[in-house]
Amino acid sequence: MQRWRGLEDIPEDWGRSVVTIGSYDGVHRGHQLIVRHAVERARELGVPSVVVTFDPHPSEVVRPGSHPPLLAPHHRRAELMAELGVDAVLILPFTKEFSKLSPADFVVKVLVDKLHARAVVEGPNFRFGHKAAGNVEFLTELGRTYDFEVEVVDLYVSGEAGGGEPFSSTLTRRLVGEGDVGGAGEILGRPHRVEGIVVRGAQRGRELGFPTANVETLPHTAIPADGVYAGWLHADGEEMPAAISVGTNPQFDGTERTVEAYAIDRVGLDLYGLHVAVDFLAFVRGQAKFDSLDALLVQMSEDVKKCRELIAAAE
Repeated sequence: MQRWRGLEDIPEDWGRSVVTIGSYDGVHRGHQLIVRHAVERARELGVPSVVVTFDPHPSEVVRPGSHPPLLAPHHRRAELMAELGVDAVLILPFTKEFSKLSPADFVVKVLVDKLHARAVVEGPNFRFGHKAAGNVEFLTELGRTYDFEVEVVDLYVSGEAGGGEPFSSTLTRRLVGEGDVGGAGEILGRPHRVEGIVVRGAQRGRELGFPTANVETLPHTAIPADGVYAGWLHADGEEMPAAISVGTNPQFDGTERTVEAYAIDRVGLDLYGLHVAVDFLAFVRGQAKFDSLDALLVQMSEDVKKCRELIAAAE
């Protein structure tokens, strides 16, 4: 799959294509419906499929300080798009100047002049251009002028997550923030993932017999609510069952919020400096402060046992 950062990265000889545009944060099951449709339509027409997305999130440029927590960084979104069969991902730098493009200018500059769109696939509430003034009806009108079709796909899937609310990135962020990683996983179609570099912490876990990977998460990451979770630690090409702690470590009067993963039944791991991923399967318990260190150790042993059971059941 090709990855382009900016319009100038698109090959000059790029031909017609089927395009879909959006933030696609999380690439959840609703997003997947749109992207799969675009991929299938591209194959029918014998042209490549392209996903267009933005960095930073448009809200951060339009309303500074409002950047939402991210469910997936751009490289992860690209990986997920590749799994869906997408041929190219275009990440457009979203600047103040770019945000002022009218809907018509956006279509000409991106879809017509650069991507030579044959078809554009979107959800029913797609908005684009300055002040989000463009919608699918206007896009359809422009398509008649510039020779591309517009196909609208209903992305509103629902299930148990969020009490039956339609699946969305907003709902997923809310569930992650509440610690409902099971509900978030239902929407995403996979466990919620947090990534970052393993850094040296206070090393108390090692002293207590539960050495953890202290993950310095990427900016704007959607981190689950404080507590203990079952999941997996992905490091150096290996997936390891893990007990995961999120919080400030109140037992030792900590103040900095951290994500730490203990690779269950693994000894002698040295992960410092590695980029790792942590997948959250299920919530185990909330963050707590115990009466003694011995009580904490008993609870940690129980946590690991519970995590081991939850992971085995999931696998």
